[in-house]
Amino acid sequence: MLAAYAARFAPDSPADALEVGDRPEPEDREHWSTVEVRAASVNHHDVWSLRGVGLAEAQLPMILGCDAAGVAPDGTEVVVHGVIGADGHGVGPREPRSILSERYPGTFAERVAVPTANLVPKPPELTFEEAACLPTAWLTAYRMLFHGAGLTPGRSVLVQGAGGGVASAAIALGAAAGLEVWATSRSEDKRERALALGAAGAVEPGTRLPGRVDAVIETVGRATWKHSIASVRNGGTIAIAGHTTGDPEPALLTRVFFHELRIQGVTMGTREDLAALLSFLARTGLRPTIDSTYALADARAALARVASGDHFGKVVLTP
Repeated sequence: MLAAYAARFAPDSPADALEVGDRPEPEDREHWSTVEVRAASVNHHDVWSLRGVGLAEAQLPMILGCDAAGVAPDGTEVVVHGVIGADGHGVGPREPRSILSERYPGTFAERVAVPTANLVPKPPELTFEEAACLPTAWLTAYRMLFHGAGLTPGRSVLVQGAGGGVASAAIALGAAAGLEVWATSRSEDKRERALALGAAGAVEPGTRLPGRVDAVIETVGRATWKHSIASVRNGGTIAIAGHTTGDPEPALLTRVFFHELRIQGVTMGTREDLAALLSFLARTGLRPTIDSTYALADARAALARVASGDHFGKVVLTP
């Protein structure tokens, strides 16, 4: 089958480490199902994998991709929940949690095998391309807003780095849920697009806000950490799910304990969260922002676009 896979590591030019070619079909496993992939989306996780973060040489070649929507063996249209081993379904009860493309081949392929329990019905209101955007970036944003930060309608949130998949999802979800959303970006175009998604305001990174917010959605790391710490109210929460610019230096721990801030890490979400997110979009008409769509054969160009940071929303692959 055709697949896009990490053939080697290239820390400085990750897309160059991606190859597209023939790979073996998924193995038959008890309690697993093989899904015909109709669409998959690209995440920064894939970029980091190509840089050699989270994968070892012995695991190569590894088919990349955490997200997919497609068709189950019984003809059901499904969305793949990419977290494996969280509760023992389809794997050994003591297996550590992983994400597709870390221990098991990922979704950048014509077919992917996952535990049957990881399949969530796709609402008919969503296209395969839209649904494929949800299991990592949108699910993480959903988890950060409503579980990690515990936000409810009327509260305020700052989303750092508008443009990335998680950030654009957090802006749209937050606005749809009645939050006052502020966003940052160095790009004027991305700030304008954040406003179009429903943000109450969009400013350059480091700009002082009119008032401190209840929570911050942080996926940028070092470049925005100081601003995040300064922008959240006493007792507020910084929900963090990534650090694309590296670990913060310094951590500003004095301000963290003096203002009783809560730092909450988030990695994706549960199958129940994914089902709730799908229902939310089906009921409200909210849809993920798709930056661009590429054929699977052009996966290297898709990875290069995400690695460049020029995208706004999700980059999708279609086998």
